[in-house]
Amino acid sequence: MKDGITFKYQQLGITPDEYGAAAKAIERLIRQGIIRRATTGVFYKPKQSTFGELRPREEELLKPYLFEDNKRIAYVTGLGLSNRLGLTTQVPKTIKVASKSRRVTTRIGQVAVKPVTSYVEVSNENYRLLELLDALKDFKTIPDLYKESAITILRNKIKTLEIADLARLIRYSYKYPPRTRAFLGAILAETKKSENDMALRESLNPLTSYKLGINSKMLPSATKWNIE
Repeated sequence: MKDGITFKYQQLGITPDEYGAAAKAIERLIRQGIIRRATTGVFYKPKQSTFGELRPREEELLKPYLFEDNKRIAYVTGLGLSNRLGLTTQVPKTIKVASKSRRVTTRIGQVAVKPVTSYVEVSNENYRLLELLDALKDFKTIPDLYKESAITILRNKIKTLEIADLARLIRYSYKYPPRTRAFLGAILAETKKSENDMALRESLNPLTSYKLGINSKMLPSATKWNIE
């Protein structure tokens, strides 16, 4: 195992009847300071620096809960996601983990980890797209949000998507609340990737307005998509 990388019993290449012996061996290694316990059933070899022992990054500590049999089944959403995307400087006291098939409830240090049900089954191929849709969905509730800067960040990320990923992003958006699709449609109009405008528009009620606190100066296409 590399230093600073988390692992669980399942990654030790042992059979179920060897778990008891493995647990005793790990307890000995913990007492010797060779490995550390991150949380129940999750361990790591500490990395040493000139300033002493380093704890793994939060993302690494969460890794055992985001994967199952080396397949991604969950991702970080909520304030933790908004912070990583640069939409807010606030650091979450609670990390939300989105998954369709698993409910993750634990603690990592002083931070609580709580479950959220994802709108779509999560995979390594689509979780970045789901992150973007979550950010659009939660836009109005993100604390300390500078809206113009946040819109630019999201627009640039969407603008760089390959055609296939863009098509999947739009397809997944139909699983999300209407305000998400309206926001996505307005951004696509600005990125000139609006070939699917009609389908998105038809999925929305033309009499409904979406109060996101966005004006046409921030996003010129906002009014055309009933965004206020």
